Amino acid sequence: MSSFRRAIARWQTWWVRLFILMVVVMALAPVPRPWAVACMVVPLLLFLVRPPEQRPEPTRVYVPVRGRWVAMNSPGSRVPSHGVRAHGQMYAVDILQESPDGARPINGSLRGRRPEDYPSFGAPILAMAPGTVTQVTDRQRDHRARDSWPTLIWMTTLEGFLRFLGGAPSILGNRVIIQHDDGTFAVYAHLRHGSAVVRPGDRAEVGQQLAQIGNTGNTSEPHLHVQLMDRPRPESAAGLPMHWSGVEIDDQRLSHRWATGYAKPSALPGFPANGQIFEATAPPESRNP
Repeated sequence: MSSFRRAIARWQTWWVRLFILMVVVMALAPVPRPWAVACMVVPLLLFLVRPPEQRPEPTRVYVPVRGRWVAMNSPGSRVPSHGVRAHGQMYAVDILQESPDGARPINGSLRGRRPEDYPSFGAPILAMAPGTVTQVTDRQRDHRARDSWPTLIWMTTLEGFLRFLGGAPSILGNRVIIQHDDGTFAVYAHLRHGSAVVRPGDRAEVGQQLAQIGNTGNTSEPHLHVQLMDRPRPESAAGLPMHWSGVEIDDQRLSHRWATGYAKPSALPGFPANGQIFEATAPPESRNP
């Protein structure tokens, strides 16, 4: 049953495309009502199938950045962290560096700021655990931020719908996927165009640079999206919990822009919560004596 659910979930993007196609066809063609309902309901039900949920003990990996960062959409606040189980995102987390002058107010501009205007853009992304690179994509261009009312509305309506139809490649943007030596898979997403310094088949060690943070895929501003999975394809993978080594949480400071209040009962203990600021340090073996 588990493998059967994964096989169905693997085609989740195609099920929703089929559902939309059936809606259009049934609206234009004189099809008997029972058949019309069946043709729309079946692909919708298949789309809702997800890989079996897992919550084993969190896998200990090293934090994939260095310096001062803030967590958002974090499993430290709730699970599923992004509100969905699709594409292996059950325990995914987004992290970014805040601007020294704070967030700018949302305005009515028809164009968002350039990605280069954000401190996270271009920051190095580092391997969390040793393993082998299985997938690298860095050809998508970096788009402008969605930081005004018109661009945010665009992102959450038509652009969001089109990316949803595009599936994981359109949502995650440029990405690197690594199979760790323990059999888990890590996804590093929203990478900068042309920044990948590894290729499929390469060996990656802890702390080795993989790429740079960009603004590709379903993003409002440059940040790193990272998740752990039990399969190499996000479409058929179940998300896995992780704990980061090398993280020092600043209990005295909180990013009010990204904080969401108290953690939910489903939250992953010990992981940085939404709005928590943390310092990411290098592994002991990689520090200078």
